[in-house]
Amino acid sequence: MDPVRCKLSASLACLLLTVCTGLSAAKVNKHKPWIETTYHGIVTENDITVLLDPPLIALDKDAPLRYAGEICGFRIHGQNVPFEAVVVDKTTGEGVIRSKEKMDCELQKEYTFTIQAYDCGEGPDGGNMKKSHKANVHIQVNDINEYSPVFKEKSYKATIIEGKTYDSILRVEAIDADCSPQFSQICSYEIVTPDVPFTVDKDGYIKNSEKINYNKDRQYKLAVTAYDCGKKRSTEDVLVKINIKPTCKPGWQGWSKRIEYEPGTGSLALFPSMHLETCDEPIISIQAAFELETSHIGKGCDRDTYSERSLHRLCGAASGTIDLLPSPSSNTNWTVGLPTDNGHDSDQVFEFNGTQAVKIPEGVLTTNLKEPFTISVWMRHGPGSSVHGEKETILCNSDKREMNRHHYSLYVYNCRLVFLFRQNPSENENFRPAEFHWKLDQACDKEWHHYVLNVDIPTVALYVDGVSYDPFLVTEDYPLHHSKIETQLIVGACWQGGEFRMTQFFKGNLAGLMIRTGKIESKKVIDCLYTCKEGLDLLDSENLDKGVMVHFNPTQSVLALEGDDTENFDKSMQHVSYLNSRQFPTPGIRRLKITTIVKCFNEETCISVPEVEGYVMVLQPDEPKISLTGIDHFARAASEFESNEGVPLFPELKIVSTITREMPLEGEDEDEPTVQESMVSEEIMHNLDTCEVSVIGDELNAEQESFEVDHSQLRQRGMEMSNSSTGMIITGVDTMANYEDMLHLIRYRNWNSESLFERKFKLVCSELNGRYASNEFKVEVNVIHTANPVEHPNHVLAQPEFVRPVHHASVDLSGHNLANPHPSSVVPSAATIVIVVCVSFLIFMIILGVFRIRAAHQRTMRDQENGKENEMDWDDSALTITVNPMETYEDQHSSEEEEEEEEEESEEGDEEDDITSAESESSEEEEGEQEEDQQNVNRQQQLEWDDSTLTY
Repeated sequence: MDPVRCKLSASLACLLLTVCTGLSAAKVNKHKPWIETTYHGIVTENDITVLLDPPLIALDKDAPLRYAGEICGFRIHGQNVPFEAVVVDKTTGEGVIRSKEKMDCELQKEYTFTIQAYDCGEGPDGGNMKKSHKANVHIQVNDINEYSPVFKEKSYKATIIEGKTYDSILRVEAIDADCSPQFSQICSYEIVTPDVPFTVDKDGYIKNSEKINYNKDRQYKLAVTAYDCGKKRSTEDVLVKINIKPTCKPGWQGWSKRIEYEPGTGSLALFPSMHLETCDEPIISIQAAFELETSHIGKGCDRDTYSERSLHRLCGAASGTIDLLPSPSSNTNWTVGLPTDNGHDSDQVFEFNGTQAVKIPEGVLTTNLKEPFTISVWMRHGPGSSVHGEKETILCNSDKREMNRHHYSLYVYNCRLVFLFRQNPSENENFRPAEFHWKLDQACDKEWHHYVLNVDIPTVALYVDGVSYDPFLVTEDYPLHHSKIETQLIVGACWQGGEFRMTQFFKGNLAGLMIRTGKIESKKVIDCLYTCKEGLDLLDSENLDKGVMVHFNPTQSVLALEGDDTENFDKSMQHVSYLNSRQFPTPGIRRLKITTIVKCFNEETCISVPEVEGYVMVLQPDEPKISLTGIDHFARAASEFESNEGVPLFPELKIVSTITREMPLEGEDEDEPTVQESMVSEEIMHNLDTCEVSVIGDELNAEQESFEVDHSQLRQRGMEMSNSSTGMIITGVDTMANYEDMLHLIRYRNWNSESLFERKFKLVCSELNGRYASNEFKVEVNVIHTANPVEHPNHVLAQPEFVRPVHHASVDLSGHNLANPHPSSVVPSAATIVIVVCVSFLIFMIILGVFRIRAAHQRTMRDQENGKENEMDWDDSALTITVNPMETYEDQHSSEEEEEEEEEESEEGDEEDDITSAESESSEEEEGEQEEDQQNVNRQQQLEWDDSTLTY
């Protein structure tokens, strides 16, 4: 204000204002603005205005000075703060905070940042501006109910049992995308579908309001909606399906009564989908027992059905085991009169009916057993007469005459197994253990059991089914008095020498009665003899739940499971499997039973699980076809038969086993595909246990002929050989290749072969105690007797060779030998007659003979392709045709002599037909040309054959 212009009436006021203005221009901006330390704000989403508490006001002590006492602005500090501060009045310092954009509570509910006020400084340019301290600002975004509830699932399913009232069947659940508790929480649910016997609470749990009848409705469909706490309803209702089941029946479900087992497939899961229905009863313990019934298979289960002697060797038992009940044969004929099961699907089982017994021939077993020794036997015995106080003797060695002393015996008495062993006379006459008693349930349960007694006096160890048992009673006795009376060994009864009759007959079944002297069997061998080849198993047992306990019996025919968790128990049950490790198992039914016991929290309402009964059907295995092929007809010189080596009977024998299977073939028509069955043969490998060589015709004469074999090779392979007048038998479980090698070594000797012209033999091999047998491979051997060249000096003057090379096929068909390695002639014995025949028309016959040889060779090759067998094969690579120089002499013969010779040759032609392969085949196949063939045969017989240089 200009003081000159002031009026006199206001001169004092103007003076004061002039003084103040001068003072303010002279002073500086001394004070900082001041604001609150903390602010709280609220902003509603979809809005920008922030309501602060307290209001945003900045004060400056420099007021009312201009600039220095005014607030020019607010500054916000923080990263990505979507707010700004604006000055409403500089003089009062009032300001507001607002958002730069509309807020979204769902993205961020709260914001925190700092704010600072600053004044206008000392002038318009803002020089010497002062800033306040920084204050904290907390802003909350208020939510609005913009979202509706949404269910988590598109639909819900549940299953209930009729007649029960549930506290909760299932729960539906919805969510709300709003950010605030008021609008994001679901406050209620509602079943929209009218007239249904179900309710839903505020938490979404659905239950039935009354008992449901399965016959009335088997399924209910409910529409359920949801409300948030702002009363906003879900835009879409959810569908709930509730299935009704009839009244629950506890028990195992998801199993099949019939389970088929294909041989050779390993372990088969029996119940892969089995589960236990507990009807919602709380279970604290589950026990389940699987029982596989195999007592009707063989001797209690499926085992290898080789002979007991072979099984002992397979299990590692040392040699020296004597079989007292062998299969009947020419060498072991004392069991011929006993009923058997034929020994095909199982090994030999003998039945004793209480009136039968067998005497063991002398020499089979030494009279007095040497300690230690082992007795083993398979026995099936019922309560029978032994419960009435009568002894039933299995094995007994007693006096042959005069007295009734029992030296040793094994018998059943009152369902107890008793072994008696009286010591031989000795200097020490003290009491010694003599009778051992075992009380066994197995002795009278009508089931098969394996008994092994290891005798090493004064102790006797008994193993029943591989389990050791101690005797409950041992009695002592003096040794026997010295006597020269011979003893008699009986199976199935006991011989009373003083009364000369049998007593104490056994009634039951016995098999594999073996005695081994000098050594007792080890536990390993005993377990091996008893081990079954079939049983229950657990697949992937290492990964089973540790809370489930598993128990097997020794034969693995019983499996017990125990646990407390139903789900883990179900998984364990699904891993139970059946296994049969035999290559050719016994087909048929194996019955299966499952017994289950459960324990519940409430014993009064605890469920009862019924038994499960099913069966495993072991299918018929593909039966192997064992084929024996090789040279089936050949001739050797008599000198070879009389040599020390003899003649090999089966030098090129081949043993092959095949199975035939049906293979589906798809049709080639794409529009109409068809499935056809094709039979395919597949070669397999397995063992053999017997090969028998038999003589066809007259029995062997031990004074002039025999079979020879390398015994060291037999022992090396663990085989045994027995000879008789009818042939020889090689026994022992071994591979087909080893049997093939041994049969190559069998030789036939005849050291008086002058009167022998031919010998025929038959070979048969078998597996599994005769269950599978090969074809009968027959071999015919001709003996060539060399003619004395001095007897016919004029028949051969020259030996021109007519050699025609023959290229043979590399495939050996039908067992014929196309290239015989032996230098002996293949001309049969009738050739000695043919040699002395004088032929006429020599030159013509030479041409005809060469032509006939060519035709015979061509027919032989054709017959080989057609697979014909049992023919002799000629190798004419070194064929020599000798020209008879007596043509002039033959021409001078009268026509009458020629006719006589032709008649003689015609009679001999029939014999030559039997030994000439090509002509024999021609006569069989070309019936329409019999006349021409007969003429060719007669003409060919007029040729003289020299076998001195014939090679093949």
